[in-house]
Amino acid sequence: MIKFILVTALLFVSSITMAQTNSSSVKAYAFRLTPGQDLKAELENFIKLHQIKAAAILTCAGSLTDAHIRFANQQEGKSLKGYFEILSLTGTLSTHGMHLHISVSDEKGNTIGGHLLTGNIIYTTAEIVIAELPDLDFKREVDGTFGYKELKVDPKGQ
Repeated sequence: MIKFILVTALLFVSSITMAQTNSSSVKAYAFRLTPGQDLKAELENFIKLHQIKAAAILTCAGSLTDAHIRFANQQEGKSLKGYFEILSLTGTLSTHGMHLHISVSDEKGNTIGGHLLTGNIIYTTAEIVIAELPDLDFKREVDGTFGYKELKVDPKGQ
């Protein structure tokens, strides 16, 4: 039984590695957002200012007074007022577009998450670390399956 599981695991891993992969060196940026700033707008400004073509969020810890999140398979976002802890912020960033997800909890510990929209206002802080991948270029192309613009990873200059 153990041999079967090991062989199955190896086949699964080998099928993953057969997909096109790209690698890059990493350049990290660390910064803090302050009360009243809009989390998504400031991330967009940072990416444009530094002309970053491919990056990922490494970490973000902080708090919000307003949360604006779009839940799965919904056309519109939901705005929430109160005090929220940022539990996670993940995703990809580029001058060609972003795809970011956020999870927040309220004062009772209730947790929600979804797509980060503009209108997430910093309460006390947002401590952010971003990893730039300078050898890659993240682009967005329409995927015919659902019609959404999805990530396309290219070596830089292609």
